[in-house]
Amino acid sequence: MKLIFASDSFKGTLTSEKTTELLERAATEIFPDCETVPVILADGGEGTLDALFCAGKGKKVPVTVHDPLMRVCEAYYGVLDEREAVIEMAQASGLTLLLPDEKNPLNTSSYGTGELIRDALKSGYKNITVAIGGSATNDGGMGAAAALGVRFLDSDGRKLEGRGQDLNKIKNIDMSGLLPEVKDAKIRVMCDVRNPLCGPNGATYVYGPQKGASQKGLKELEEGMQNYRKVLMALTGMDPDTIEGAGAAGGIGAMLKLILGAELQSGIESVLDLVRFDELIKGADLIVTGEGRLDGQSSIGKAVQGVGQHAAKAGVPCVALCGCIGDGYEHIMNYGITRVETLADDSISPEYAMEHAEEVYYYKALEMFKTLNL
Repeated sequence: MKLIFASDSFKGTLTSEKTTELLERAATEIFPDCETVPVILADGGEGTLDALFCAGKGKKVPVTVHDPLMRVCEAYYGVLDEREAVIEMAQASGLTLLLPDEKNPLNTSSYGTGELIRDALKSGYKNITVAIGGSATNDGGMGAAAALGVRFLDSDGRKLEGRGQDLNKIKNIDMSGLLPEVKDAKIRVMCDVRNPLCGPNGATYVYGPQKGASQKGLKELEEGMQNYRKVLMALTGMDPDTIEGAGAAGGIGAMLKLILGAELQSGIESVLDLVRFDELIKGADLIVTGEGRLDGQSSIGKAVQGVGQHAAKAGVPCVALCGCIGDGYEHIMNYGITRVETLADDSISPEYAMEHAEEVYYYKALEMFKTLNL
């Protein structure tokens, strides 16, 4: 029996690598002679670099940058060869870099992500892939652009810092100081969502709450993002609300596309291609995937959807073992997922499941394989 384990991380509790370890342990207890194939995955957000490194691709380049609150911190990006570098936004601008009481997207900036891009460009890398996701920011990518020499000006011509609270103050964008290396580079964006920049499905209202925004803060950020959209349209002639993924990672997708000329592409598809997933699953009897919370968002470019689609194409059954489920989770069954299991249920609360994630995950995996064995 050949089993493939390809789960996304459970944000804040289990890494993708840890889920494969627990699944292998549980599977070999029930099926002692089975062949297990661990696949470290990410969907273009946090953990993307680890997935590439585990697949034997690339090396780390350490860089001193600024975190979401503009404090000096250490981060890194990956280089695949002499021309290609991969930037992970979560390294410099990730939500995991902040304490719970520090989370507020009005105050955070993506400046550190821009510093990573700048270092890669200055080091001579011409092909830059930016994995966005897991960010603590809702600044429309202003901070990152500022680190690359773009100036955002208010009505008095004063330079703005580039935080979420500055969105509503933007009057003009000065591109004259943009790093010249940008023009000769090919920039691609690994994006795991399709949200527009503004509106009820945009960057602010969909992802702002999990980044610490209050109801009042959400209103202020959305008004600011609407203003930012107008200024971007005046500058580029393009409406970011018509671009899938423009609202990703607090709106940095819009900046990368419209200001830097980047190409937006599916994060999970890029990762699955890089790890040669279709080759790995040939002859498999079962694939186990999953993520922390399975809901309606899981069916629009997330890891579980991508794995399920490839499983269906190969004719391999695919089970999703997730932390919990939310509204719209059932749509994932249209993308190759044949069964959904959760850590939290009538006997285990979500709080307990998170506090004892490894123990509960292993127990649920064991029960799942016992059921499959029957």
